[in-house]
Amino acid sequence: MNIYPLKIFCLFLILRSSLSPNEIEAADLFISEQHSFNVEIVTDKLNQPWGMVFLPTGEVLVTERPGYLRIISATGVISAPVEGLPAVKKKGQGGLLGIALHLDFENNALVYLSHTAQDKRGYGTEVVRGKLQGNRLVGVETIFKAMKKSRGGRHFGSRLVFAADGSLYISLGDRGNKDYAQDLNDHRGSLIRINADGSIPVNNPFVHKENSRDEIYSFGHRNIQGIARHPLTGKIWTHEHGPQGGDEINIIEAGANYGWPVITYGVNYGIATKIGEGTHKAGMQQPVHKWVPSIAPSGMTFYQGDEFPQWRGDLFVGSLKFGLLVRLEIQAEKVVNEERLLNKQYGRIRDVVEGPDGLLYLLTDDAQGKLLKLSPVTGRQ
Repeated sequence: MNIYPLKIFCLFLILRSSLSPNEIEAADLFISEQHSFNVEIVTDKLNQPWGMVFLPTGEVLVTERPGYLRIISATGVISAPVEGLPAVKKKGQGGLLGIALHLDFENNALVYLSHTAQDKRGYGTEVVRGKLQGNRLVGVETIFKAMKKSRGGRHFGSRLVFAADGSLYISLGDRGNKDYAQDLNDHRGSLIRINADGSIPVNNPFVHKENSRDEIYSFGHRNIQGIARHPLTGKIWTHEHGPQGGDEINIIEAGANYGWPVITYGVNYGIATKIGEGTHKAGMQQPVHKWVPSIAPSGMTFYQGDEFPQWRGDLFVGSLKFGLLVRLEIQAEKVVNEERLLNKQYGRIRDVVEGPDGLLYLLTDDAQGKLLKLSPVTGRQ
């Protein structure tokens, strides 16, 4: 007789007995390899949420792809749209996308947003910054424009993260034309690095080099929708969408070529034919982790809190395709174990961040998008 399901059921009853009736009604219980945890829906009234960041007050700033920025309280109360945003063009996969706070936000109140903009040449990713005053951004200025703009609605990126030195990394996509990713005279298909005011760091790898863009830090990327700074090494980690297979995680090095579309672990959609020259080529970087088949990753964070001690140092990635929260154990810059959590229970996972309370928060990509909170099970284990 297989007694494993019985053991799980008994464990569920034990855990359930440690919760109050309200907690049982408000949260769903999950048992993972290292922690049992509850998932609570903070709100399910967001319109295609894309990125989020916590304010020092404990409130959450959330971008909605149609072009709205919201402030959400700890109890799930959603503000009216924050005023003062730039003109956002919702085009295909584009709209209001990444968000970050200046490292000195408590003193300067600066919020950074990436969004899709339109001009007579087409569409492209741009980054603005402004000061958050109540429910308004003031002094909004554009500090980066991805060039060149193009038609179509695919592969805009775009996540934002600050390095410890105060420089800002902006992830971009190839805009659906893979050849751009190997062209250093074009921002598309690259990772951008600028200073917080939009100026260019003097030590960027392609500064003043002929036929290249000074803002480019690395290239050969297809569509980066996850970025995080390693809490110990300070290195920038990214993940990007492959085509049919070949999603990958990379550790970014200055001036490095990450291969797209010359090398990839993916194949052409539908017909499954080879792309480029294979999976390896001299002078091009290999991913530290890959997914075949694709999981369609989005959002990424290193967990450093105390609420889930066995998860400390792990990398968490959202999955759009399978509605997963993927947990990756990292040792010496290598992925040594992968665990898949949630499995479509809440829909497409668009973003994942750690809150100041040491809990994990997720956004789901839907017209009735959710903000989810993961908390450890307390009481008897």
